This record gives sequence, structure tokens and C-alpha cells, in this order.
Amino acid sequence: MNPQDYESIYAGFESALSRYDCGQHCAPHNRGEPVCCSTEHAVPIVTVEEWKFLKSRTDLWHLYRSPSAAGRKIKAELPHDCRALECKGAALCERENRSLSCRTFPFFPYITKKYDFAGLAYYWNFEDRCWVISNLQVVEQIFVREFVSTFELLFRKIPGELETFRDYSASMRRVFSRKGRTIPLIGRDGGYFEVAPGTGEIRPAKVDEFGKHGVYK
Repeated sequence: MNPQDYESIYAGFESALSRYDCGQHCAPHNRGEPVCCSTEHAVPIVTVEEWKFLKSRTDLWHLYRSPSAAGRKIKAELPHDCRALECKGAALCERENRSLSCRTFPFFPYITKKYDFAGLAYYWNFEDRCWVISNLQVVEQIFVREFVSTFELLFRKIPGELETFRDYSASMRRVFSRKGRTIPLIGRDGGYFEVAPGTGEIRPAKVDEFGKHGVYK
């Protein structure tokens, strides 16, 4: 991909995740700042090309500099073609210049063993902090459509990304299987499904049966 490819990617993925300002629900539990806008919790990762594109149009972002060992570990383990970034904070957000990882949070594309892009799963490490994960019913269908079309484009341009998310989906299955839990899934058409522990079978589900976590129980 070229840096300017991200112009069309951003243009095709502008919709808000929800009609609600989800940051208002999590910020009170994070010293007034939304969890997804704080590198204490979530560090945006971008490709080198996306970083070049962002630098060409805004000064919102800078390379992530962490005072903690955990933060330095994140940077040290990044692939050579990726960068960890930090923005100026939620109060100074430029929505048109959000990174792709900002636009997709807290979701990633769920890929089956057979390489089928089944829908949207969430980064489970944020279950206790992200309000959206406990309220999947608030996710708008237009967000789901743009998420799916964006990742289909990325998978065509960067085939290795499909393999990366297939591996990550497999990791989620292992974690949830050990706990005997089903994986909540938002389908590509906006419907709700669950992935059975052990077998990986995807079956219809009701969103109000999905669990709530942390302070959102």
C-alpha cells in the first residue's frame, strides 16, 4: 500500500460506531478520559504508510513515547513496518484524522479456520473497561457495513493481514474455550451470533444474552 491509499480508506470509513457518545460512559472510570483515547489503556498501532499519510495532513499525532516498561515492550514487539502512535487527546480530536485503529476500536475482523470473514469480534482484554463491549446493541449497522468493506479492501491489498487476524481469532477461541465461554459476534449484516467454545461453530444469538462486564454489570 501507498500512503495515499489511506485517503480512500478513511473516506470509506467515517461513520460513528454509535449514536451515543460512548466515551461519556467509560470516561468517569478513567479519570475523565475515554479508554480508547488514553495510551494508558490502548496504544494505536499503524503501518508505516498510514503514519506517513497522517503526518502529511495533521499534527495531531506523534510517535508513542512510554515511561513504563509495559509501553516499551509494546514498541519493541511491533513488526518492523508498524508504528505505535499517540494523539493530543480526546479534547483535541480531529475525527477526520483518526487512525484506522481508532475508527475500528474495540473491534477486529473475526476470521474462521477456513478463512471466512464472519463479522466483528472485540478485543477481549478491554471487557472490564469499554462500555461498548457490554452494550453491543448500540453499534450502528452503517458502522458494521463500513468496517466490513474497509477490511475487505485491506485484505485484498495486504493479504498478510487476513492471516494475522485469523491467528488472532484463533487466540480468542482458545482463551474463551478455556473459560467455557461463547464469543459474541456481530455478523457482517449486523445480526448477532456466538462462537461455540471448542468447536468454533457460529450460531445465531440474542444480543441481550451477551454478558456485561466490570463496572457495567
